[in-house]
Amino acid sequence: MKFFKEFRKQEVLILLYRIFLAYFFYQIARFLFWYFNRELVKVDSFSDYFSLSYHGIAFDTTAILYVNALFILLSLIPIIVNTKKGYQTFLLWLYFITNGIAYAMNFGDVVYFKFSQTRLTSAAFQVAKHESNIFKVFTTSIVQNPYILLWFVVLMWVWVFLYKKIKITERKPVKLLPYFIFSILTLCAVAVLTVGGIRGDFKHSTRPINLVDANRFVKIPSQGNMVLNSTFSFFRTLGTNNFKEVHFVSEKFIDDNIQSYKMYDRKITSRPNIVIFIVESFGREYSGAFNRNKEIKDYVSYTPFMDSLANESLIFPNTFANGRQSIHGMSSVLAGIPSLTDAFTSSPYSNQKIQSIVSVCNELGYDTSFYHGAPNGSMGFLGFGNILGFKHYFGKTEYNHDQDFDGMWAIWDEPFLQYFAKNVGRTQPFMATVFTASSHHPFKIPEQYIGKFKKGKNNMHEPIQYTDYSIKKYFETAKKQPWYNNTIFVFTGDHTNEIYYSEYDKIMNRFAVPLIFFSPNPEYNLKGVNVEDAQQIDIYPTLADLIGYNKKIRSWGRSLVSDKKYPTIIANSDGAVEQFIIGNYIYRFDGNEVVGIYDKTDLGLEKNRMPQLKTPETEKGIQIAKAWYQDYMDKIMNRKLY
Repeated sequence: MKFFKEFRKQEVLILLYRIFLAYFFYQIARFLFWYFNRELVKVDSFSDYFSLSYHGIAFDTTAILYVNALFILLSLIPIIVNTKKGYQTFLLWLYFITNGIAYAMNFGDVVYFKFSQTRLTSAAFQVAKHESNIFKVFTTSIVQNPYILLWFVVLMWVWVFLYKKIKITERKPVKLLPYFIFSILTLCAVAVLTVGGIRGDFKHSTRPINLVDANRFVKIPSQGNMVLNSTFSFFRTLGTNNFKEVHFVSEKFIDDNIQSYKMYDRKITSRPNIVIFIVESFGREYSGAFNRNKEIKDYVSYTPFMDSLANESLIFPNTFANGRQSIHGMSSVLAGIPSLTDAFTSSPYSNQKIQSIVSVCNELGYDTSFYHGAPNGSMGFLGFGNILGFKHYFGKTEYNHDQDFDGMWAIWDEPFLQYFAKNVGRTQPFMATVFTASSHHPFKIPEQYIGKFKKGKNNMHEPIQYTDYSIKKYFETAKKQPWYNNTIFVFTGDHTNEIYYSEYDKIMNRFAVPLIFFSPNPEYNLKGVNVEDAQQIDIYPTLADLIGYNKKIRSWGRSLVSDKKYPTIIANSDGAVEQFIIGNYIYRFDGNEVVGIYDKTDLGLEKNRMPQLKTPETEKGIQIAKAWYQDYMDKIMNRKLY
C-alpha cells in the first residue's frame, strides 16, 4: 500500500475526477438536447429518461476518451514535471480547448436537430465545404438562439470552476525507478481501458459500437438520438464508408422482386417541356391540399397558391422524401438515387456516369438546365449537376443582380423565379430544374413583405408563405411564355423542416413531402388525387414515361402514371438505419438484419411487431428489404447507375 500511496496516487485520482466531470456535463447536455427537442424525441416517464441516459454512458465514454486521449497520456506519462504548476496549467488549457470544442457540438445539435432530425455526423463537412457563408450562418444561429449560447457559456464556466477546485500538489519523485515502473504499469492499464472504452466493450470478437447500437436500448427509434451524443456521432463517422457489397439473395430474386430496370411504351405526339421545382424545406405539413383527410385538429394551410394549383393537378398525398438534406433531394428527384445511412452524393462512388431524367432528356434532344440562386457551387449542386450532365447552370453569378441577395443563402425566391420564368424556353423542348432557397433558416422574408403573411405557429410558416407567393408570381409570368401550354410542371420538397402538428412528429412523416404533377395541356391527363404511396425517386421514371422514353431505365422508383405495376418499395434512412415501406409493413434494416417491423399505419414506429409477427408476407418483406439493399450497393459500388 505504501508503494501506491507514495507514487502518483494523487495524480491518478484527480485524473479520474477530471474525466468524471466530462461525464457529468455530457449528461447535462443530453438533458438539454432532450428538453429542447422533446416533441421530436418522446420520453414517457422518468424511468424511461434515466434508462436512456444510463445507456448513453457507453457512447459518452467513447466520445470522452476520443477527445481526452492526449490529455490522459500527458497526465500519466512519467516526465517528473507532471505536478509542477506550469505543466498543470498546460494540461488545463489542453483539457478545455479539446473538451470545449467537442462539447459545443452537442449544443449545435440542440438547435439543428429539429431541421436535420439526426445527430451531427462527418457528413456536415460535405455540406460546409460547398458554402462560403458558414461563419454568417453560425453567427445568425447564435443571435436567433442566444439561450443555447448562454447555457454553453454557463456550463463551461462551472466546469472550469469545478476542475480548478481540486488541484494537484507539486511533488517531486524521490525514487525514480519505482516512479517509472508504476507509471508504465498505470499507462498500460489505462491504455487497455481506453481502447475498450472507445470500442464500447472488451470483446475482441465484436465490432466497435456505432450509431445503430443506440437503437438497442429504445422503445421508439427517435429515442436513439438521445442515447447518442453529437461528439460520438461525429467522430464515429469520420472516414467511414458504409457502402459494402452484400449477398443476401439470388440475382433472380432481385430481378423478380426489385425490378430496378424498367421500360415504358407510351406513345406521344410531341415532346413536352419539363419544369421541376424542388422547393426548399417544403414539408407536406404546410400544404392544405395534402391534409384534407388527415383529421388534424385546427389545421391551417400556409400555401394558398399551391393548394389552388393542386386542385388542377395530379397529386400524391402520401409521398415520402428519400433523404434528409438538400443534396439528397437532388439525387433522389433527378437521378432516382435515394440516400441511406451514408449519402450517395458524398460517397466515393458519386463521380460516375449516372442515368437520370437529365441524361434521358439529353438523349432526346432536350435543352437541360439547372437554376439555384445561391453562389455557384453552393450545396454541391453545381458539381452534381455536372455529373448528371446539365447543359447549363444558372446561379447567383449568372443572375448578376446582388441587390436581390437575401444576405445569407441566395437570391430571394420571387425575383429569382421571375428570372427563371423568362430565361428558359429559348430552345425547345427543354427540361429545367429550379431549386428554391428562401423557405429556410434563418426564416426571413424580404422587408417589403413583412406583415403581408401570417406569422403562423413556428418559424417556417412565414417564409413558406413567401415562397408560395413567389411561385404564384412565377406562374403569372410563365403563362405569358410561348412554351407554357406544352409544359409539365412537377413540385416537391427536398426534405421537411420545422414541425407543428403532432401528426408530422411521427418518424416516417418527418420524410413527408408533397408531390404535384401539373400541366395546362389536357393531353397528359394530370388530374386527381392518388393515395398510393409515392416517393421522390418516382419522379424520374414518371417523367421518362410521360415524355415517351421507350428504352430501359435504371430506377428503384416507378412511373406513377403507367398501367405497368412495378413493385412499390419506399426507401429512406434516419441516419442510423434504413427504412422500407413494403406492402402492409414498415421494415427497419441495419445493413445486416431487419431489426424492426411495424404496421404501415404506425408511422410513429411505436410498436415493433417483429418478435411476435411471422407471416408469409413479413418473411418475404424481410427478404425484399435485403434484396433492395443488396441491389443498391451492387449498382452504386460496381458503377452500374447508367
